[in-house]
Amino acid sequence: MDAAALILILGDQLDASHGALKEARPGVDTIVMAEVKEEASYVRHNRHKIAFIFSAMRHFRDALRKQGFRVLYYPYESGLPSLQQAVQSGLLESGASKVRCCEPGEHRLLRAMQSWQLTVPMEWVADDRFLASHEEFASWAKDRKQLRMEYFYRTMRRKYRILLDEDGKPEGGKWNYDNENRRGWRNRDTIPPRPRSDIDAITEEVIELVSREFPDNPGDLNRFYLGVTAAQAERQFTWFIENGLPRFGKYQDAMAEESPWLFHALISMYLNVGLLDPLNVCRRVERAWREGHCDLAAAEGFCRQVLGWREYVRGIYWLTAPEYATRNTLNADKPLPDWFWTGNTDLRCLQMALRQTLELGYAHHIQRLMVIGNFALLSGLNVQQVCDWYLAVYVDAFEWVELPNTLGMALHADGGFMASKPYAASGKYLQRQGNHCASCRYTPSTITGPGACPFNSLYWHFLHRNADQFDANARLALAMKNWQRKSKVDQEAIIKWADTELDRLLAPGRG
Repeated sequence: MDAAALILILGDQLDASHGALKEARPGVDTIVMAEVKEEASYVRHNRHKIAFIFSAMRHFRDALRKQGFRVLYYPYESGLPSLQQAVQSGLLESGASKVRCCEPGEHRLLRAMQSWQLTVPMEWVADDRFLASHEEFASWAKDRKQLRMEYFYRTMRRKYRILLDEDGKPEGGKWNYDNENRRGWRNRDTIPPRPRSDIDAITEEVIELVSREFPDNPGDLNRFYLGVTAAQAERQFTWFIENGLPRFGKYQDAMAEESPWLFHALISMYLNVGLLDPLNVCRRVERAWREGHCDLAAAEGFCRQVLGWREYVRGIYWLTAPEYATRNTLNADKPLPDWFWTGNTDLRCLQMALRQTLELGYAHHIQRLMVIGNFALLSGLNVQQVCDWYLAVYVDAFEWVELPNTLGMALHADGGFMASKPYAASGKYLQRQGNHCASCRYTPSTITGPGACPFNSLYWHFLHRNADQFDANARLALAMKNWQRKSKVDQEAIIKWADTELDRLLAPGRG
């Protein structure tokens, strides 16, 4: 029999059937888990995220013990500053002759762990919860001039035979139904009430701990809404299949004053820590479509996010780490305004997205990309500060998924490595997608002057100051021509107004 191992389980690896636990032996191997200050504090994490992970870890600990495992668990109150010290303490207690760990999801942590000086060997295990290995993604990316997600997504659909007909062709004759999933919110449908997971004694204890130890972090824990076990995550996903999926597709880009959730699944955090399995959720959505429970556009849109986009951004992250984090093609360097931490802005769509983010640790992809990210892009906010903010405030944020989505998609700081054009938009786009403009003091129909939506002048200002970057971009050709058609007088007036708005909006202490 192999020597006994000390198995380190990280807070985002709570899956007993994959990774380092895949071949673990109850009664032989010892498991170590720890809530350490270093991981809880390297950015200003939302309190929902800390409470979610700590409670999920404690519940997972108890489940492993019921399976017969010896689990050495170091709670936050034990005062261990780092994972390395937790492992060293675990080695002393267990007498194990090696340490086994699944690769972490962040390059920062991998680099730190590779530098540990332990008294026993360290054995690495690939994270097989993901559907494309690092080697598979690198092989797909090799010799390609452009790494477009759409083509990677088709490869994954073929590999796992998701939404394919008997001949291996995409159901419905198309790979992508995104054009059918962009309806704005006009109060056309009733939003179903979303159940909250029960809060037990463990979670109550964790919420009290996080409230006490992280008083200045964002997050209203009186509104804690997350499941913390695989069973609770499963119940939330089942609710989505039955209640949200039929209307998820058409409204997945919509924004509403009435609800932060609309018909979204709210499962990314469960996928990212191991409480749900990505292939399983895609197969269940496919089955729902085949049984007539939703239309093809909804099923395809969901699977594209999980099977395509989620795997793609992880592939990009590990293919380019750590260099990717240093990119800043557009030389964006304006300091992040204070009100990003309060939501105290009079732009209604931005106010709603920020406050919801800070209070709940959640915003859907259009709020992250086309409201908050769009403002940061148009304003030229400092790339690293914006990325750090995104990493801190969202419950589902780990650097492997946050960095490409923020730096690449939202800020276009990678020069088009991920996206063929920047995701820049004026106030008219935001008006189409939701009903926030009706409650805003600004109007999306004007570009300059009192009451003009700042997104409008900032949009043209962005194209003007980056014209050298975008003149050859075919997907921006129409927008650039529209700018060039404006008279010099109009151009100067727009640029002057945008500069005034930037000074006003980004003034220190304004929020």
